[in-house]
Amino acid sequence: MTTLRRTTATATTTVEETPELSDSGVQTGARVDGKMPRKDYFWSNQDEPHAARRRAILAKYPAIRKLMRHEPITKYYILTLVGIQFATAYYLTVNKLLGTWQFWLASYVIGGTCSSALVLGIHEVTHFLAFKSFFPNKVLACIGNLPIVFPFCVEFKKYHMDHHRFQGVDGIDGDVPTRLEAYLFNSFLGKLFFCVTQILFYALRPGFAVKPVTYKMPKTLAELLVSWHLMNFAVQVPAMALVIFYFGWTPIFYFLASVFLGGSIHPMAGHFIAEHYVTRAGYETYSYYGPLNALAFNVGYHNEHHDFPNVPWTLLPEVRRIAPEFYDTLPQVDSWFFTIIDFIRTPGYGPFSRVKRLPSVADKGKQLGKALGLPTGVGEIEGATDVVAACAAEDDVASVNFVGKEI
Repeated sequence: MTTLRRTTATATTTVEETPELSDSGVQTGARVDGKMPRKDYFWSNQDEPHAARRRAILAKYPAIRKLMRHEPITKYYILTLVGIQFATAYYLTVNKLLGTWQFWLASYVIGGTCSSALVLGIHEVTHFLAFKSFFPNKVLACIGNLPIVFPFCVEFKKYHMDHHRFQGVDGIDGDVPTRLEAYLFNSFLGKLFFCVTQILFYALRPGFAVKPVTYKMPKTLAELLVSWHLMNFAVQVPAMALVIFYFGWTPIFYFLASVFLGGSIHPMAGHFIAEHYVTRAGYETYSYYGPLNALAFNVGYHNEHHDFPNVPWTLLPEVRRIAPEFYDTLPQVDSWFFTIIDFIRTPGYGPFSRVKRLPSVADKGKQLGKALGLPTGVGEIEGATDVVAACAAEDDVASVNFVGKEI
């Protein structure tokens, strides 16, 4: 197994990832993907590591604040990807290639790559990093959503904010497989099925398994009418109807095949597993510095992204260059594709290979779980000053607490 390595540097990182996991006796940094399937998650009694490392890095390298800005290139990349998808769909339609080997090859190679990149581009827009103004970010996200067929960009944002602020928190972080998923897909065949269909679980899981805390849902009809929810549907549904009316179903089938294949056993889909599935004791986030970052909005720089979600994708390599001692000593993923292969074939590496923590741990004992019953979120819990600071709706992209404007 060769997908993970741990480099050494002359300097020592001052903030450890998650030094205590539930598997007692396992030395930090040791491989934990054993010969037998896991029966439970890694339960941590400490908060997620990124906020602490962010503070340490900013204390030592305050110049990183200058990297906290919007990236004008993002809109051109997203529009190019949308154009490629529609052009390919048109070519397949006019040449009547639906169902042929050319259709499936194009869906996997071109469509799978472009659809995966578009999801990651929308992820970038979710952090409010494409434009300085609020409305253009909304419009760009909806445009990027077009070749995905289903209106998903609002739902993604709703749960992704909590993934950053409450990483691994039980009942809040929708990125972690549910216990039912972990039990059902913990074998070789189960993990093979899980990897082939993982995009479906990734899309549907948050709606059933977790409750958003940070995101504020519309409470009245007036709020709904001006919300991003309605705009997402108002753009997506008519657009898909027009495509079907003028070009038939071939473009829709191509878009759907692209999304499914790009999220299955595809090199671009490896980031779903590589980012947070534990293979080294004491570490719950892993970066990948390989060439696919050029197509994937540098999402492989995942430790850097979680540490500084307000730094755009083009400048994440600069974060690592400025503060190498904080990143070069962390375990790294060498290959997204072989991460999928290792996940399937390694008995102890599976859906349970995720770090989880209780709400009370994430919120330093201030009972974050109480917030799950409050429609206005954790910010109104009396005395929860640390949580208020972490969850404040920041309009300023340069704020160290900024993870994306609440919409």
